[in-house]
Amino acid sequence: MGVEDSLRHTDVEDFLGDRPTRRLEDWRHLWERDVPFPIRSHRGLAGSLLVAFKRLLRPFVRLPQSDLWERQRVFNLILLGHVQDQAQRFRDWRRHQEQVDRALEERIGELDRRTRHLENFLRQGLDEVMRHDDALFGRVDRKLDRYRREADELVGLLRSALDRSGEEATEDVRSIVDDAAYLTFEDRFRGGEEEIRKRIEVYLPRLREAAPVLDLGCGRGEALMLLEEEGVECRGIDSSAAMVRRCSRRGLRVEQGDLPEALAGLEPGSLGGIVSFHVIEHLPPAAIDRLVRLAFTALRPGGILLLETPNPLSVCVTARSFWLDPTHLRPVHPETLRASFESSGFSSVERLDLRPYPPEERLPEIPLDGLDGQTLELADRLNRLRDEIDDVLYGHRDYALIGTRP
Repeated sequence: MGVEDSLRHTDVEDFLGDRPTRRLEDWRHLWERDVPFPIRSHRGLAGSLLVAFKRLLRPFVRLPQSDLWERQRVFNLILLGHVQDQAQRFRDWRRHQEQVDRALEERIGELDRRTRHLENFLRQGLDEVMRHDDALFGRVDRKLDRYRREADELVGLLRSALDRSGEEATEDVRSIVDDAAYLTFEDRFRGGEEEIRKRIEVYLPRLREAAPVLDLGCGRGEALMLLEEEGVECRGIDSSAAMVRRCSRRGLRVEQGDLPEALAGLEPGSLGGIVSFHVIEHLPPAAIDRLVRLAFTALRPGGILLLETPNPLSVCVTARSFWLDPTHLRPVHPETLRASFESSGFSSVERLDLRPYPPEERLPEIPLDGLDGQTLELADRLNRLRDEIDDVLYGHRDYALIGTRP
């Protein structure tokens, strides 16, 4: 139903009463046709007379204000048109935004479905790859174990054959077999290379300014690799051809030779540091004294000699772990080694205790919480006795002596 029909059937009073109409079209129709607003007054006879009087006077009042009324009517129409234009634009924007929202929701739904599909695909693919890799690694591990057993068996057969051949076997062949066997022993009992590197890191503050550094009995080259990473000039000497080959393949500067003889051939005062890790326990006492004296000569003033060896002050070391290596001759007491340092001329000899046994492997303490009186005193005495026995039994597994040439 249009506006004209609405006005034909609905009195103007209906939408200009206490609650005026909110329809912009109704107001446009009123202002375009210049429909007079109804005159209201009180009910009753006086009210009716007052309404009649106002209607009588309306033409006389409106005539002088016709120009003002016309301008107000035109302004209202223009303002109403502007408001309707803005309302239409807002409605158009709302429709467009609803369309965009629906399209975005559909797009998000589509992306969500594709994402779930891709996740399922990747999950299935990764599961398949992991199953394949697990099977592949399992096969590789089994093959490596088989090759290792076969290599150990071949080495055993070769050593047995060499023992039966007596003097017929050359010393070179015997040396190669023995070196390979000791390399296997190092990998098994000494510890992994990363573990050895972490143990050596404690010496870096002393060795960074000690270049050039010589590593006596460099073994697998852990110390040399760590020093090179720190930019410290270094090289190594080892009597094992297998160890030398292993270090050379890693690009390390290593020579094969007898350790004391190699020291004797060095120019006096040519080194800033000499290190040796777990070597002197393989040497007789006279050879250790000679090594310390030769090291003193090879070092420049301020140079350091660093020797690390198993700690014989720990009963667990001397009774168990020390003898795992059949090439060990005897433990080296720290005071005996200190005397060798001092008699050779080293000063400021420092001892470092290394690698304490973990608490779970040591003697347990008696908890003192909740105890009192004689019970507390007895438990405390037992704990002090426990500490003394624990230090003798366990203590530290290794120690190092560091001497400085004045």
